[in-house]
Amino acid sequence: MDSLLMRVVFSKNYPGLGEKIREFRKKSGKSMTELAANAGISYSHWNRIENEKVRDLPVETLRGMEKALGKSLVPDRDE
Repeated sequence: MDSLLMRVVFSKNYPGLGEKIREFRKKSGKSMTELAANAGISYSHWNRIENEKVRDLPVETLRGMEKALGKSLVPDRDE
């Protein structure tokens, strides 16, 4: 029997998350290109997230951005 990979997704709204990410990026002194690469995403995807053009943000992407910024973006998330 083949095992199937199950993806579990939780949904929660975080108003202002893009602005918070932008603020941390500017304070970091690092370029968006550098941070995006460290987060494992493209520059354009990071830009869309900052501008809140992305409706669904996978937890893996959020964690990558937190790691790149060295900051917790949504400390109250349930894991």
